[in-house]
Amino acid sequence: RTVDFRNTVIIMTSNLGSQYILDAVERQRHEDDNVATVDEEVEKRVRQVLREHFRPEFLNRLDEIVVFHALHKEQLKAIIEIQLGHLRKLLKERNITLELTEKAKELLVQEGYDPAFGARPLKRVLQHRIADPLAVQILEGKIFNGEHLLVDAIGDELTFTAIEALAG
Repeated sequence: RTVDFRNTVIIMTSNLGSQYILDAVERQRHEDDNVATVDEEVEKRVRQVLREHFRPEFLNRLDEIVVFHALHKEQLKAIIEIQLGHLRKLLKERNITLELTEKAKELLVQEGYDPAFGARPLKRVLQHRIADPLAVQILEGKIFNGEHLLVDAIGDELTFTAIEALAG
């Protein structure tokens, strides 16, 4: 059987220029730089590193170069919502709803994001700070079927409050 390679998409990845991305994230934490401006600057620097590292003949054969940018706070909050989707499905079986305040999300983002590892640690933080305590409270009978739970942050602590019972 003959294999046709003409319709193949090859994706190559590299960490070239990743230090510029990490530096930009760190700078953005301490300064109030415009996200779009920082992303443009990072992209220029990464492309310069590519030109310094690879020969022009190689780079000219590439159809597209995609520079991945660091995640921003709003994107991380969206990831929190996606990750909590599974937990919400489990809670729905008990007619329990879960809501996080902006302060709670901010705390989780702060604890669960590492520029070097991206959002990977966020899943562990959600398990440790949200899912595990909720499971314990349900097992101890502190949370009941039909409750609406509000998760808030006070300082570095998360609070779980039943604010209303859902209508039957």
